[in-house]
Amino acid sequence: MTLKYLHTMVRVKDLEKSMAFYELLGLKKTRQYDSEEGQFSLVFMAPEGQEECPIELTYNWDGDDGLPSDSRHFGHIAYAVDNIYEMCQHLLDNGVTINRPPRDGRMAFVRSPDNISIELLQMGDPLAPAEPWASMENTGHW
Repeated sequence: MTLKYLHTMVRVKDLEKSMAFYELLGLKKTRQYDSEEGQFSLVFMAPEGQEECPIELTYNWDGDDGLPSDSRHFGHIAYAVDNIYEMCQHLLDNGVTINRPPRDGRMAFVRSPDNISIELLQMGDPLAPAEPWASMENTGHW
C-alpha cells in the first residue's frame, strides 16, 4: 500500500491576512480554486521548491459561524528554518507574537491570525543560546 502526503488544511477567517502571515514564513501561493457554487476558496501555499508540501487555506465566503469550534483538535504545522533567530526576529518585526521563543536555539512557536499553532525548528544542530531569546518568556498558548 502506498501513502503520499498531500497537504494540511486549515480554515481561515480572513484570507488576505492569513496569506500575508504565511508569506512572512516564506510560503508562496501555488494555486487557488474558487467555487461559486460552494461559496468557498482554497488557496495552496508552499515553500519555494517544495510545492508538493502545501498548506491549504480554506476560506468560506459567508464565514464559519455555523461550524463547530474544535480547532484545538489540530496540533500544529511544523517548518524547518535556516536560522531560527533571524526568522523569529523577522516575524516579530512584522507584528507576530513569538508565543514560545527559541530559548534553546532550536524550537519556537507562533500563531497564525486564525490561531493555528506553527512550530519553527532550526535545521541541523541548535544555534547557541542568544539574547533576547534566551531570557524571553512564553506569551499565551502555543
